[in-house]
Amino acid sequence: MAEVIGVKKEGVIYDLQSAQDLGIQGDPITFGEEPEALEILRHSCAHLLAQAIKQLYPDAQFFVGPVVDEGFYYDFKTQAKISEEDLAVIEAKMKEIAKNKHAIIKSNLTRKQALERFKDDTLKHAVMSKIEGDCLSVYAQGGFEDLCRGPHLPHTGFLEHFKLTKLAGAYLGGDEKAEMLQRIYGIAFAKKESLKAYLTQLEEAKKRDHRKLGQELGLFCFNEDLGAGLPIWLPNGMRLRKRLEDLLSQALLKYGYEPVRGPEILKSSLWQTSGHYDNYKENMYFTTIDEIEYGIKPMNCVGHIKVYQHALRSYRDLPLRFYEYGVVHRHEKSGVLHGLLRVREFTQDDAHIFCRFDQIRAEVQAILEFTKKVMGAFGFAYEMELSTKPEKHIGSAQVWEQATDALRQALEKQGINFKIDAGGGAFYGPKIDIKITDAIGRKWQCGTVQVDMNLPARFALSYTNEQSLEEQPVMIHRAILGSFERFIAILTEHYGGNFPFFIAPVQIALVPVSQDQLEYALALKDQLVDLGLFVQVVHRNETLSKRIRTLEKQKVPLIGVIGAQEVQDRSLAIRDRALGKQYSMKMEALINMVKGKMQEVSF
Repeated sequence: MAEVIGVKKEGVIYDLQSAQDLGIQGDPITFGEEPEALEILRHSCAHLLAQAIKQLYPDAQFFVGPVVDEGFYYDFKTQAKISEEDLAVIEAKMKEIAKNKHAIIKSNLTRKQALERFKDDTLKHAVMSKIEGDCLSVYAQGGFEDLCRGPHLPHTGFLEHFKLTKLAGAYLGGDEKAEMLQRIYGIAFAKKESLKAYLTQLEEAKKRDHRKLGQELGLFCFNEDLGAGLPIWLPNGMRLRKRLEDLLSQALLKYGYEPVRGPEILKSSLWQTSGHYDNYKENMYFTTIDEIEYGIKPMNCVGHIKVYQHALRSYRDLPLRFYEYGVVHRHEKSGVLHGLLRVREFTQDDAHIFCRFDQIRAEVQAILEFTKKVMGAFGFAYEMELSTKPEKHIGSAQVWEQATDALRQALEKQGINFKIDAGGGAFYGPKIDIKITDAIGRKWQCGTVQVDMNLPARFALSYTNEQSLEEQPVMIHRAILGSFERFIAILTEHYGGNFPFFIAPVQIALVPVSQDQLEYALALKDQLVDLGLFVQVVHRNETLSKRIRTLEKQKVPLIGVIGAQEVQDRSLAIRDRALGKQYSMKMEALINMVKGKMQEVSF
């Protein structure tokens, strides 16, 4: 029978010692692969990492070692410069320590006692400065101790299946002006099989890294002359992106959305009205024009509000649905930038719906149906999460409760299972977050649906109801992909660069064997381009085999080789990547086939 390692009560996890000290009785947490058990396991493995580092590098001082989505990490400093090669040595020391089954013991200190205990440790003082109150807890194991609130395992013997995954630098407290610390990441599981599966997934993820594939396939690049976090879209990447934009636009127009566009900089007075200035300022860029401060938009909502205010609105006009592929800028710290997944400039597939309160459920249900079609087209499984009022928010409790209930009812009406992310909402309203699962089992945060009654109130939006009285509309913020940058990064890794035909950057490559077949190839290209296809004629001064090999590395779905016989027969020798086959096809049959392929997917 699995051993109990903690308890959970009202969403809070306690280790056994804390639960006993506080007299808490909750649902038992047993050692295993459940999320609560893994949180305790990985928290303890972080301390095991720190203990090993301290034994190997006695001058080491430690900052924080939290559990994160990808496992755990510890930030620390030492005079030694640790390299990737040292991770195996540290890991071996961790295994050696764990076998001793050191008891993990919690004790409580007053702030004065803690300051005295760690008087020569500057990083511990930095940690203590962020902790409120006079009681600080310390966890000790086998001669090592660290400030920590827990929870932890009863002893180190539970820690058997772990791996140190990478080494990085990290600014103290995430402050770019502070000193740089060393950071080691790791992962831990209760079972050997789970660790093995994770490491296999990690290796597969390296092969699929969108930064590597983006370079190889000519999708995008970055250039330090321009600045960090500012992607450059290359022709292949822009073709892929345009196909996504076109498919979405076609669907949105069909579903009654109107295209609009707002400016990229707005007076700061508008951001003050919206609440962004007080609640989101640290994520924004500002400039001054004619002695007036402007904010570069981090979101498109204020521009769409101004579209709404452009005319008088009646209940007969609602719902109004505006969409924009809006370029936004956010001040991301350099340490978190990551390819297209985390950038400073990106384009949202953004829309805002202005409706009556009694229309919320129907509008949200329609969005959820649309989401199902989009995600289904790419083979993504997905789940929903309802995020509720955060600590930092605007608006009354009653307004938040009404908005949250409207989202909950829409999810329940659709029969969608969803989780609750308590306190995870936007500062102006609750939201549904869309989390997709890719081909190798990783989860990604993508789109969102947010119900907002606060911004309409702040901007005094209104419409005339059936009694000719003014009422306030509700505003629904929604993005299905989230941003084109992030979604394309996820798509690239999901498919490993082998994009399906309908979005491939080059859908058909025509390869004339010699110059004698070039005219035929160019004529066929014109016909295919007229159908809206992305076509490339490859007639470089290289051998036929080299040209074909290059196209196969670029993962082109259809390669049509054209020799003298093909010109005579008005055909092509096709290499079909998806089927893994080679076959001959008449030109007319190819045209009919690709017409069908282009019509297979719509949202």
